[in-house]
Amino acid sequence: MQKTQKAPKEPKANAAKPHFFSLRYRLMLFMCLASAFVLALVWIFTTQFMQPLYNRYIYKHLSAQVNTVVSIIEAAEHPISTRSFGLVSVDSAFIDSLNEAISAGRLDLSNTCFDLADETLYAVLTQENQYPCLLHESSANHPFLSKSTGNNNGDTVQGYRMQVFEQGYTDGFIVKGDTTRQMVVGRRAQNGDAYYSVIFCTSLARIDEAGVVLGQLMPLIFLCLMVLAVIASWLFSRWFTNPLTKLSHATRKLAEGDYSVRVDIPETDEIGLLAADFNHMACEVSRAAQLQRDLLANVSHDLRTPLTLIKGYAETVRDLTGDDPEKRTAQLDVIVDETDRLSGLVNSVMELSKMSSGTDKPERVKFDIAQLCEEVAQRYEAVCAQNGYTLTLQIPQDTSCPVYADPAMMERVLHNLLGNAMHHIGEDNEFILGVIPKENGVTRIEVTDHGNGIAKEDLPYIFDRYYRSRSDAGKVGTGLGLSITKAILQSHGFHFGVSSTLGQGTCFWFETKAK
Repeated sequence: MQKTQKAPKEPKANAAKPHFFSLRYRLMLFMCLASAFVLALVWIFTTQFMQPLYNRYIYKHLSAQVNTVVSIIEAAEHPISTRSFGLVSVDSAFIDSLNEAISAGRLDLSNTCFDLADETLYAVLTQENQYPCLLHESSANHPFLSKSTGNNNGDTVQGYRMQVFEQGYTDGFIVKGDTTRQMVVGRRAQNGDAYYSVIFCTSLARIDEAGVVLGQLMPLIFLCLMVLAVIASWLFSRWFTNPLTKLSHATRKLAEGDYSVRVDIPETDEIGLLAADFNHMACEVSRAAQLQRDLLANVSHDLRTPLTLIKGYAETVRDLTGDDPEKRTAQLDVIVDETDRLSGLVNSVMELSKMSSGTDKPERVKFDIAQLCEEVAQRYEAVCAQNGYTLTLQIPQDTSCPVYADPAMMERVLHNLLGNAMHHIGEDNEFILGVIPKENGVTRIEVTDHGNGIAKEDLPYIFDRYYRSRSDAGKVGTGLGLSITKAILQSHGFHFGVSSTLGQGTCFWFETKAK
């Protein structure tokens, strides 16, 4: 005895509970790591790069002041100073030029010491705007001399003047004790045959001590900010993933067959758009499920009716009218007609299935769609003459309308649309087949009737499988012709649509392409 093997059960979707590798925790981890990285960069820059950057800024500022004075000296037309019997006099025009530069903002003497000396290494002009001024007094840590003179020609400043005259420039620091540190920048200037040293000095803020203090405070700041980052990332990740959690629950309910589920997310961002798309999908899935149920019910009904008639008339022929040729023939005709009807329904369902699944792919060739419309219209002459209908063919004369498509499928589309128009023909008994050439190789085909029209609420669903508008309820037909038309046009990539006005008629159209 063979044992039947049970089919494996589908894995049940896990509840949306946060775990370590969930989006929420990964988002939190990313935000915390990003915060830590930023804080580490701030730590490094404040403790390692703050002092060099600050010194560089001060150096550029002093160099700009020195260059301004040097340019004024070299542009002077007369000697800027004269020395007689140890006394020095400064040219008033030079003083005016310095004052003009200060007024224009090109020269800034605030918080600086300015020293101008001639080749005798003695001062010509000095300006002290900071206290203390280490440039004009000796320092025990200065590399030149260590004896203080206490005037504008002290050891320290003369050492820097000597450097300027010997090498053309001087850069350095003056340090006094552990609390005072000043930067010195000097350049040599030429005025006629005379040379001058231009030196600026300014105090450096205790930026190194500030870096040490910040280095001591950074661990505490880092800890506090990381705690805030964790809290903020937890709240942000919860706010960010909450809509996704709602979508997950709704998706699970939809998979379980609850097509009425909707997601209420008021945001208008990408997640809000995703929620709107989900709601639209759920609506379409619900409608498709309803159409499927209607399809099964309608097809079952249409199958049951001919099968019942076939069985009833076959039993009648067998039991009652077998010896009456006239009645037997009439009843057998009914059986044949119902069999044809049943065969047509089955063929329509099979054709729609093949077109929708892509089994029947279009075999494209290039042909004249206007000529095909003429050939199809000729086949309706007998039917129109028999029923008193008029098919008006509107085709431009001497104009070719090339199309790259499957001729057999395009013929089926025309038959479906013309048959539908004839089925809904108006009181004037006229329906129209129009061919309209457009730009870029596009041709528009229109099939128009003057019937009752289609209600506005029915237009979006008129191409759906087995959909019937309320005005069509109870009429003969499989209800699959327009669905087959839609599948064929979609397989070709052609645009199509329908416009209708109640009481005036309906126009079905599609546009073909030459390439």
